[in-house]
Amino acid sequence: MILETKSKEAGLKPNFFDRDVSWLSFNERVLHEAAAADVPLFERIKFLSIYSSNLDEFYRVRIPSLMALKKISKSEAENGFAYQHILDKIQHIVDDQQHVFGTIISEKILPALKKEKFHLLYNELIPDSIHEEITHYFFTEVLAFIQVVDMSAKEIDFFPENNKLYKLVAIEEGADLYKLFILNIPSDDLPRFFSVKKGTKNYILFLDDIIKFGLSLIFKDQKLLADYNFKITRDAALELDDEYDEAMAEKMEKKIAKRDYSFATRFLFDYRMPPPFLQSLIDAFKLKDATVVLGGCYHNLKDLASLPLRKESLSYPKITPISTAVPLGKNLFEVVAEKDMLFHVPYQSYDGVLRFFNEASINQDVEEVYVTLYRVASDSKIANALISAAKNGKKVTVVVELKARFDEANNIKWSKQLKKAGVKIVYSIPSLKVHAKIALVKFKKQSKLAPIGLFATGNLNENTARFYTDHILMTAHKEMLKDLEKAFHLLATIKKNPKKYKIDFKHLLVAKFSLREKFIALIDNEIQNHKKGLSSGITIKLNNLEEKSLIEKLYEASKSGVKIQLIVRGICCLVPGIPGMSETISVRRIVDRNLEHGRIFVFDNNGDPLIYMGSADWMNRNIYNRIEVCFPIYDPNLKKELLDILDFQLEDNVKAVWIGSTLQNIPVRNDKTLVRSQEKIYEYLSEKA
Repeated sequence: MILETKSKEAGLKPNFFDRDVSWLSFNERVLHEAAAADVPLFERIKFLSIYSSNLDEFYRVRIPSLMALKKISKSEAENGFAYQHILDKIQHIVDDQQHVFGTIISEKILPALKKEKFHLLYNELIPDSIHEEITHYFFTEVLAFIQVVDMSAKEIDFFPENNKLYKLVAIEEGADLYKLFILNIPSDDLPRFFSVKKGTKNYILFLDDIIKFGLSLIFKDQKLLADYNFKITRDAALELDDEYDEAMAEKMEKKIAKRDYSFATRFLFDYRMPPPFLQSLIDAFKLKDATVVLGGCYHNLKDLASLPLRKESLSYPKITPISTAVPLGKNLFEVVAEKDMLFHVPYQSYDGVLRFFNEASINQDVEEVYVTLYRVASDSKIANALISAAKNGKKVTVVVELKARFDEANNIKWSKQLKKAGVKIVYSIPSLKVHAKIALVKFKKQSKLAPIGLFATGNLNENTARFYTDHILMTAHKEMLKDLEKAFHLLATIKKNPKKYKIDFKHLLVAKFSLREKFIALIDNEIQNHKKGLSSGITIKLNNLEEKSLIEKLYEASKSGVKIQLIVRGICCLVPGIPGMSETISVRRIVDRNLEHGRIFVFDNNGDPLIYMGSADWMNRNIYNRIEVCFPIYDPNLKKELLDILDFQLEDNVKAVWIGSTLQNIPVRNDKTLVRSQEKIYEYLSEKA
């Protein structure tokens, strides 16, 4: 879906893809990997799981926003479109994708599993040969968690929680009469799948079907009419007062506890459920404002990632991260003091990043450590190193973002542990997220070492570093680190609106201060160079591209003739390839075994490239409602390394697709030698090691 709006700044009248429809296009690309014959079977199943998980989050986060906008909109068409029309369009796309999802499972995944001697019972009767095992499991394990709710009771003491699984059961009460019951499917307490081996066959059953099997034992001597699975998705937003105080963690905990009981955004049910039963649920649980979605027999198929398939050949071969060892006899900080270091994960080992914090915690010359934490690993080695640093007498300041969606509870847990160890904890104000990924180590005056900084495109999280492609720079560049000190001082003192803070960042691009303006200036420089007949060009890799003034500036550059190459994984509101507007702009999307996550910005600058990396996508939230940090790459060797890596991605014709002018995912494959960029990057970095 393309939206048309008028530009206030450039006098253009460009088109923009709708952000939510664009995101659905990305999730469709994930679905394509589940159908890809060149992907190992269990990895294809994982892509189905990722698709399902993504969609659940979409209905928890984006649909509530659209519903709220629809509610407060004063006219039917606001910002160029009617919200109900967008909601209808979204549902139509999701329905089509769900049909494809079901087809992939039934026609591709299930037959392939059977070839591997795994029989996943998918809407099938349980074979007589395994009834004994299923009966035993039902009585000894499952029944302990089953709760039965009588829908005919005058007062129903039951509330369906967010994304929990339930089964509606109809019992005959006489001629043309029935009684409804709800049973929970306790997939939080028990594995979603149960396996039984008989001879050479491995049967795998959904927990849902084991409960269905046991209904005759629960409702003994009663006639079962039918049973249908359903689930309800609820709004994930946490409303906070726009104020800063020390009790923010406690406030967040209370809000999190209530989140799974917020208003319903989606009611997903078995398409076979009769209208009277459906209406009974809608009335009982006040679901009339929720999006009612017809589904299959099974929900929460993100659980497919936990299928018990114990066979290595069904997964990607394990890849050992390339070692980034520090020379013997030197510590990491001494090496960085001599030259910048750049780590590319997961291709290279994350050990260098862990070593940064471990050495800081024990090095006797280290006096102060500063770091931002956005999504912390549940068993974070980095957080433990910071605790050790504080206990070892270092002054440690940690900016913890409590509003990192769905990681709030984990971040609160770590903030309490850090604070207990003597770490100074700084929380951002509710209206402003701190999304920057930065750290700074300062040394005692008598030390030979000057401050060392760390800048990253992704979270300081050793778990996600195993499958997110990100880049981490360590540097002793004095002027950059002066900017970094300013940034940490800002984060430690900001209490309200940051606009009143006047800070001049000379090297770093910091959102809400200089980031948007600097990027516009860099694009303007390419426009001017092209007009002068000088070398020009822009290459940008992002997760999401939405912010309209930056898109309009790219359109302006395209109209001037500047070649622009974009790699955008997710949301892309820019429409490429439109004559007279964006004909010099190409957009690629890469989906492969590792999640493309790094943000890289390259401006030709008449053959002397200016390269920035950082935490910021070009989204409204990143540009206007977050503290983000993008940082320059100055070392010529590291510049070349990044340009080589980007070249591999621009050459990818296996896992890359073009984003077309109507948002379609167009295969890049051609007659050239096949290039799978993630494999090429690993080979390239291995050769350099």
